[in-house]
Amino acid sequence: MGRKIIKNGLLFNRGKAFQSDILIEGQKIIKIESDISHPNAEIINAENMWVIPGIIDDQVHFREPGLTHKADIASESRAAVSGGVTSFMEMPNVIPATLTQENLQAKYDIGADRSWANYSFFMGASNDNLEEVLKTDPKSVCGVKIFMGSSTGNMLVDNHTTLEGIFSKVDMLIATHCEDEETIKANFQQFKSKYGESLNASHHPLIRNVEGCLISSSYASELAKKHDTRLHILHISTADELALFTNKIPLSKKRITSEACVHHLYFTASDYEELGNLIKCNPAIKESSNRDAILKAVLDDTIDIIATDHAPHTWEEKNQKYIKAPSGLPLVQHSLNIMMDLFWQNKISMEKIVEKMCHTPAICFQVKDRGYLDEGMFADIAILNPTQPWTVNDANIHYKCGWSPLQGKRFKGKVNFTLINGELVYNQGEFINQGKGMRLEFDR
Repeated sequence: MGRKIIKNGLLFNRGKAFQSDILIEGQKIIKIESDISHPNAEIINAENMWVIPGIIDDQVHFREPGLTHKADIASESRAAVSGGVTSFMEMPNVIPATLTQENLQAKYDIGADRSWANYSFFMGASNDNLEEVLKTDPKSVCGVKIFMGSSTGNMLVDNHTTLEGIFSKVDMLIATHCEDEETIKANFQQFKSKYGESLNASHHPLIRNVEGCLISSSYASELAKKHDTRLHILHISTADELALFTNKIPLSKKRITSEACVHHLYFTASDYEELGNLIKCNPAIKESSNRDAILKAVLDDTIDIIATDHAPHTWEEKNQKYIKAPSGLPLVQHSLNIMMDLFWQNKISMEKIVEKMCHTPAICFQVKDRGYLDEGMFADIAILNPTQPWTVNDANIHYKCGWSPLQGKRFKGKVNFTLINGELVYNQGEFINQGKGMRLEFDR
């Protein structure tokens, strides 16, 4: 702990870019102005670098407890901070699933013990745990997660009476995975009958198709409107779903919000030929027209947040035949790099990247005192060299699974320093100060 000054950086905050210093005392930002000096302060030289608020990723799967051969909270939060992610919200499809308050608290205990980044964990909903869900504290838990389509770790909620109960009684944010199970099952049987053992990843977006996403997202939206529920629909993957959302009112006033994930902004169905199961995920990466529409919706504020849905599996698991290979890909270390790649292609501004990865998650989830480079906020900060070239390879991949679909990709721009609650935890490739993450709190 102590006093630090970040000197001479170009700050990105609240839609503006400006040269300034940042004075940090303890866990908080105390002063933002040019040419700050203070006796006994540790100096972090950010000359020729960009300084942004730490990224808040509202959807990750860190696989602990029960699936720690793939990942764990320590390994994945460590990877996260190396990519400028300072806070995460983690999903309940672990073993045992996070369906009781006891299991939820067990995950918070793990986070408190060894998370590198700030943390929150979703309470999971099932077809028969409404009583447990209703005990969830909205001030200390990010939200309730409903899988309205089965995914890795089957927690499918498909009972209409149950869904009515959850949407009518839960007064905190509900986050949904929306894919219609009956549509997917029918498509799968049709393709399996036609292709048999030749079924492969290129068929994935046809099985988990546009129609399946739209049916489920539309149903979730109808339930939310009926009961005035605070609904957040995760990982939008189709152009057709965009009509469910609006950019006509401020985010803080929206009752239904949405998220785009970096892989749906980056890859398209044509990439299955090269990457196959490595980019198999739910909902599926689809044709390029969907990717382009999703990016446009991010830019015009129809979509509110950019996240990852970081979902690692082992190399061996992903190299099974298509039917057996699990869905999901590791992304939390490289989300900023993916978006900066789009920045260097002139497809999005850095101000918009910061808005969608740092500011809007804080607004959407009502995160307390984070998401901005403001005086009085926690000092969650990423400092990056915007022009530093580097290539993703085995030596610099920090996921426990040890691989990335971006292997061999050359990026421009790299995080050099990450601070969590005023502590330097990542310093030019070196990891220090594990366990400095704090439990997120929410202004609700």
